[in-house]
Amino acid sequence: MKTGIHPENYRLVAFKDMSNDKVFITRSCAPSKETINVDGVEYPVVKLEVSSFSHPFFTGKMKFVDTAGRVDKFRNKYKAHYEKMANNK
Repeated sequence: MKTGIHPENYRLVAFKDMSNDKVFITRSCAPSKETINVDGVEYPVVKLEVSSFSHPFFTGKMKFVDTAGRVDKFRNKYKAHYEKMANNK
């Protein structure tokens, strides 16, 4: 490996899945301004929308996750195209 290109500030960080409040702790250099108390120890916390605790691939459950309205935005953008295709059939 090349020297001098890897971060030096690895520390224990708590990652919290916001869809189900599961927390896991691992080493990371991800920045965080917030902290969380886990088993009496305070860790910096990084909030996640999807993790292995909630992703359908890992859970085996088909669960629709759309926190930012991306699907609706896509449908509205291409609505005229879909209507045109439906009318041509």
